[in-house]
Amino acid sequence: MLKIATFNINGVRSRLPALLEWLDREAPDIACLQELKAPDAAFPIDEIRAAGYGAIWHGQASWNGVAILARGMEPIESRRGLPGDPDDTHSRYLEAAAHGVLVGCLYLPNGNPQPGPKFDYKLAWFERLIGYAARLHDSGHPVVLAGDFNVVPTDEDIYNPKSWRKDALLQPESRECYRRLLDQGWLDALRARYPDERIYTFWDYFRQHWQKNSGLRIDHLLLNPQMAPHLKDAGVDRWVRDLPHASDHAPTWITVDLKVQKPSAAKKAVAGKPAAKKAAAKTPAPRAQRAKSAG
Repeated sequence: MLKIATFNINGVRSRLPALLEWLDREAPDIACLQELKAPDAAFPIDEIRAAGYGAIWHGQASWNGVAILARGMEPIESRRGLPGDPDDTHSRYLEAAAHGVLVGCLYLPNGNPQPGPKFDYKLAWFERLIGYAARLHDSGHPVVLAGDFNVVPTDEDIYNPKSWRKDALLQPESRECYRRLLDQGWLDALRARYPDERIYTFWDYFRQHWQKNSGLRIDHLLLNPQMAPHLKDAGVDRWVRDLPHASDHAPTWITVDLKVQKPSAAKKAVAGKPAAKKAAAKTPAPRAQRAKSAG
């Protein structure tokens, strides 16, 4: 059984103790992190390796940043950054093969305030994701798109839509982009597991929203047809949100019963291989070393 998780850490250095506690207790095989808010040199690779994980990361000072962790192995990087806009300097997409699966870790732009240039950038980035995701969907290999999509798909995914109607996360254009992505044939794993329940992944820091369970579902794991039939379970590690100095997100995860492929097989699913090599050359992957068991 393979466990894959996504977690908007909201500052990897300041919330490192919570991250390490979660890795030790829940032991995901693959963990996608967003909002590192740290440049590459500040990524806590030594502590993560000591916890039993290899990692690749794409950092950015003060904002954004994504990482993929793999238990007991080094992820094989296949892409960093979405194709389609060479002038986009935001660290929002990272992709790797690990444990026989191809994983795309993403942090979609928030888009607030809207209307305005930030919302325009959100929609433009979403269009690039939709275009690239079609290639991943049709690759023939098991693929997971995991991350903070900054989209509340429906009114059933938020505690009170009325107070958020002007927010970029609920705009019709944002929701339409998400629907178009799903229409390619991706399975929204958490909603598939809980079709009739309100389940949240994010609670902001205002007005005791965590204490009142006034949440939103914006962290998603999407499975292509080669992965979806193997879904066994999905959930949210709510206890992490209750830790001191917690992120406003909780880790969201799936388990799949998938016959493991060699990492090289999953890596072949990726188009645009030369670009991935070029990106990897800019930020060399950490040297492999023997990782101790995380449980």
